[in-house]
Amino acid sequence: MPSTKSHTPQIISRQRVADHGEVFTAEREVKAMCDLVKNETERIESRFLEPACGQGAFLIEILRRKLAVVSSRYAATQSEWERHAAIAVSSLYGIDILADNVTLCRNHLYDTFLTAYRALFPKSMKPSCCRAVRYLLAINILWGDALTLQTPDESARPIVFAEWSDIGGGRFKRRDFTLANLLQSQPMEGPNLFSDLGDAAFIPTPVAEYPLVHFLKLGADEEL
Repeated sequence: MPSTKSHTPQIISRQRVADHGEVFTAEREVKAMCDLVKNETERIESRFLEPACGQGAFLIEILRRKLAVVSSRYAATQSEWERHAAIAVSSLYGIDILADNVTLCRNHLYDTFLTAYRALFPKSMKPSCCRAVRYLLAINILWGDALTLQTPDESARPIVFAEWSDIGGGRFKRRDFTLANLLQSQPMEGPNLFSDLGDAAFIPTPVAEYPLVHFLKLGADEEL
């Protein structure tokens, strides 16, 4: 699991290594791994899942790169910067078996967003935009076991991820999928809308769909 800073020790405790295999990766190595997929890390909408996200270093580096692209394209218009920054945040997903890592990962990603936001619009930052980003991170960075695809407690609830789609005009569409369904979707054979090459296309089934909502209203009815 990656760490957030190069001076973070490789392990927090031997017990965590023994119980969960938790070993942190140096910042230099995180950057090198991201460089291997550089083009994708710089696509605002490109989705990334880190199944053992730790404190978030891998996702943080990707978000920094995405936000750099957002700022290079949309810094002149605050509303457009906010919308595309939200798209960038919504494209990142993480799972960790340790609850403290989940909290730290969410906080570090939020701080990364906040730093970029404040650098451009220090006097006009919207509380609603900050709340929306916190909400996206609360939904996308989850406590769970990537091996069992469930929460690591007695309830053993399935891990559920939200797919966020920007429909235009600042409106987001949310559909929820279980991780198990995403990984075990059945192929639909023959020509279809998802594949024009005649090969198998995998079509997961959502477990929930939500009405369109403006991204600035995300989390408005939630306690974060």
